[in-house]
Amino acid sequence: MSPATLQENPTVETFFNVVETETLALFEHLSFEFLEKFDVFAPAETGRTRDHEPPEMMRGFLHCYYKDIYGIRPVARELNNTVVWLSCGFDRPPSRDAVDRFLTDLEHVIDEIFDHLVEQAALRGLLDLTYSIDSTDVRTMPADQDASKCYDLTAEEYYYGYGCTIVSTGSKIPIAAEFTESKQAPEETAMRVTRDALAVETPIWMLGDSAYDTLDWHDYLLAAGVVPIAPYNARNTDDPLDIEYRVEDRIKEHSKEVKLKQSTLDETYNRRTGVERTNDAVKDCGLGHVRARGRVHARAQVFLSLCLRLVIAITNYERGDNPGSTIITV
Repeated sequence: MSPATLQENPTVETFFNVVETETLALFEHLSFEFLEKFDVFAPAETGRTRDHEPPEMMRGFLHCYYKDIYGIRPVARELNNTVVWLSCGFDRPPSRDAVDRFLTDLEHVIDEIFDHLVEQAALRGLLDLTYSIDSTDVRTMPADQDASKCYDLTAEEYYYGYGCTIVSTGSKIPIAAEFTESKQAPEETAMRVTRDALAVETPIWMLGDSAYDTLDWHDYLLAAGVVPIAPYNARNTDDPLDIEYRVEDRIKEHSKEVKLKQSTLDETYNRRTGVERTNDAVKDCGLGHVRARGRVHARAQVFLSLCLRLVIAITNYERGDNPGSTIITV
C-alpha cells in the first residue's frame, strides 16, 4: 500500500488531525532540510544511497523524544508505526540499523545542528540580555561502561552518568552547552561554553554559582563588556576579601569609574534560578532519560534533547503560546 493510499484512508486522516497538536506542530515552522548539506550524511563512495534522508530521521527522533521514547530499539519500534513514519515524512519505516546509524552519524554534526537552532531562536527575539551558566547531571544506565560513577549529595546516593554544562537565557532557552564526563565540569569547559554563548549575542550580565568564582572567567567577561556575577568563595584563599561577589574586586582593580550597587548585584543574581528551570525543561525533553550505551550515543542524545527544547520553544512562540512551556497545545 503506497503512502498516498494510506493518507487517503479516513483512519489515517483522523490520526493526522489528532497528532497535529502534539507532533506535526514541531515541524510546522522549522525546516530540517539543512541537514542534507553535512558530508557525514552523504552517500557512501561505493555508490550506496541513504536508506532514509536526514530531515525525516531528525523529525523521527524529535517525535520520539517528545513522546518520551528513547533508545535505539524503542525509537525504531515507534517509527515502524504506519501513521508515525508517515507523519515524519518517511516513505517507508526505517530499520533498527538505520536508526542506530543515524544517531552515530549525528554525533559528528549535532553541535552545528544545535547552533543552527539557537540562531533560529535568536532571530525570533527569544534571547534576553541576562545569561546564566550551570552544570547538571546526566544519568544513564549502569551497563554504560563509559559512564562515571558519581555521588548526588542532595539525594545521598550514587549513580552512573555524565554531566552537561548549559548557558541559558530568556524563557528556558539553552544557547550553549557541553557534554562532560561528570557533573562537576573543569574550568576549561566553563570557559569554552561561555565563549560559545557570547558568540551568539553579547549580554549585559552572566550569572553563575560559586563554582564560577575564577579570575579567568571574570576577566574574560569583563574584557568582553559583560558583567559576571558569581558569589565570592572565601575558601579559595587564606586571606578572604570583604565582598559578596568576585566582580566587586575585579571592577575595583580594572576600573575606577564603574560602580555597582550591592542591591543591583543581588537582584540580578536572583535571576540565576532561570538556568535551573532550563535544566529541568531540557530534562523533560530527554536529557533526564538517557538510554544509551557509550559516550558517543549519550552525547548525541543529550544534544538531541537540547535541540528538542529549542524546537518546542520556537514552535510555541510561532503559535502565540508560551515559549517557556515544554508542551505544545492548540
